[in-house]
Amino acid sequence: MKIALMDSGIGLLPAAAAVRRMRPDADLVISSDPDGMPWGPRTPEGITERALAVARAAAAHGPDALIVGCNTATVHALSALRAELEPRIPVIGTVPAIKPAAMGGGKVAIWATPATTGSPYQRGLIDDFANGAEVTEVPCPGLADAVEHDDEAAVRRAVAAAAELTPPDVRAVVLGCTHYELVAELIRSALHRADGQPPVVLHGSAGAVAAQALRRIGAEADPAAAPTGGLTVLLSGRTGELPKAALSYAEGRSLAAAATAR
Repeated sequence: MKIALMDSGIGLLPAAAAVRRMRPDADLVISSDPDGMPWGPRTPEGITERALAVARAAAAHGPDALIVGCNTATVHALSALRAELEPRIPVIGTVPAIKPAAMGGGKVAIWATPATTGSPYQRGLIDDFANGAEVTEVPCPGLADAVEHDDEAAVRRAVAAAAELTPPDVRAVVLGCTHYELVAELIRSALHRADGQPPVVLHGSAGAVAAQALRRIGAEADPAAAPTGGLTVLLSGRTGELPKAALSYAEGRSLAAAATAR
């Protein structure tokens, strides 16, 4: 079994780590685009062009499925990716976990990039999946870039600013950018409540996306499988190694350790 994941940078790490936990025997192909990142400031057409190039590099390795581990690429390029690759290679997009966050009742906040916050795309997801919950959209300028470049001081500033914009009585926070899952513990700490209220629940997409990829290829999770899965890293189409910044996060270190131990 071989699962490919794509993104402009290291935002795909949470989903890759989730696949590895569910199927330690799965080979992973991680395809990113250091030559073309960041994708966010590009036009939709530009994002689609870069995403297709990264996907084609991954597809050349014959994966059974391709995970688009990026919210921005999912919004702008998912249709083009599916048109080119399916049904030969199922393509799984990443959507913010608004529905499960709203199911628990209470107020919900969505942390997302400034471009996504307030966008018709996100407003449509809220209309479709929030189930009447009161939702606050919280822009997080600079957070994804700070995570991408392992700039801890900038990450802390961006998280603190977003926490200030988050209503104190929210019950759940949706992490609407895959990069944010890499600093989930820092976000959780910034939202800590000292008044005895239940802790805020964070909702990422990585686990659900990994599970959906397995379903699309008719496979089941098997965390006890032998850890024989390999790791191929593609950097703008070139075979390489995990970026240094990836190793600053637990998800990246776990992938590197599994590949070394194999």
